[in-house]
Amino acid sequence: MIRSLSGFLASAALILATPIAAQTPQSPAARITALVGGNVIDIDKGGALENATVLIEGEKIVKVGPSASVTVPEGATVVPMQGQWLIPGMMNMHTHLGLKLPGATGNSLADESDAAQALRMADNGRRTLQAGVTTVRLTHEDHGNDFALKAAIAAGQTLGPRIETAGEIIIPTGGHGFLEADGPYEFAKAARTQIKRGATWIKIAISGGISDTHGSISAAPMTDEELSTLIEVAHRNGVKVTAHNGSTEAAQQALKFGIDCFEHGYHLNNDILRDMKAKGVWLVPTIVVTQPGAHEFYRKIGSPDWYMARVESTGKDHWAMLQSAIKLGVNIALGTDQFPFEPNGGTTATVAEAELYVQAGMTPLQALQAATIQPARMLGLDKAVGRIVAGQYADIVALPANPLKDISALRNLGFVMKGGLIVRADTQPALITH
Repeated sequence: MIRSLSGFLASAALILATPIAAQTPQSPAARITALVGGNVIDIDKGGALENATVLIEGEKIVKVGPSASVTVPEGATVVPMQGQWLIPGMMNMHTHLGLKLPGATGNSLADESDAAQALRMADNGRRTLQAGVTTVRLTHEDHGNDFALKAAIAAGQTLGPRIETAGEIIIPTGGHGFLEADGPYEFAKAARTQIKRGATWIKIAISGGISDTHGSISAAPMTDEELSTLIEVAHRNGVKVTAHNGSTEAAQQALKFGIDCFEHGYHLNNDILRDMKAKGVWLVPTIVVTQPGAHEFYRKIGSPDWYMARVESTGKDHWAMLQSAIKLGVNIALGTDQFPFEPNGGTTATVAEAELYVQAGMTPLQALQAATIQPARMLGLDKAVGRIVAGQYADIVALPANPLKDISALRNLGFVMKGGLIVRADTQPALITH
């Protein structure tokens, strides 16, 4: 935990205990905003309500309907949206705002202090939100820095997305990560410690990873007792468990004990994918990290040759796995394992991930759902976020073209609202309220 922020973290305990949807700071109840004349995408069924008005009071949407039938109250802030397509704020379910990878950039951050990392994460959080990603799930950050950032965003002290976080990734000694445990009781304590700090997920590594210089991605190093105990402890605390995994053997083991989600899934076979489908287990593919669009990022951070070789050797299986998962109907929630705003293939990593889903077999609507309502369902928050409907938080992105016809319309987003506050308005910057 960040020593310099320990008092702040203690005072933020109540904030950390609240659901993600309640994290936008309360604004004056009298603030009313009307987004007028846009086309509101129906994220569940497809299609759009054209020439619509979205009426927002404070943080929440209070009415959505044809502009001709929605009365805009006197004194409301009116935002013209003619020619724009409105979608829910995007969500990215595999994010590290303090990301460090092998290479020159990672080496330069080797001695980064917690205070410096927290500030870097805050900047990355701001850039994430302005890229149209209004909700993230952090899948490993160091020393409680994620909990500090979550509290600061909730208190309105810095600008960023809504945050769900798993705290630090828990691993067997020598595994893919840093918080090591051995034996069932150490794993139980490690999980309870992260939950005590405010983790709303637990993440474990049940196989090796691309960024490791040791260990196999296809291995399964945890014992049955270790894995089953950790999952039981998390579930007894009402917390879901996700696993970094590329191994079919490790996946089979984890499915036996009730795992909720797999990250990456590099080498999963069709038998595993069918079992995931049958049990409702989620997949967060992070397909961008093994495909050519990420090479620009790897060059920028000075990735070593051995790392690039592991990316190349993993990419073909990863792509085939994604195609099969889509065809078999596995639950998929978008995640990138790159910064959500990071350039990738001529756009951001988040948008590139959605585009790759379409290339792998999804319809544009399915890819849009994977970036919005599907993550909300995975988080158990689909009653509060993920749709543009009355009663939900006003997390809204505007695009100049219809993403149901071409998912690449996401590349040109120019308006972002989170909790009723306008945080980006490219053509009307005077409208920005936060």
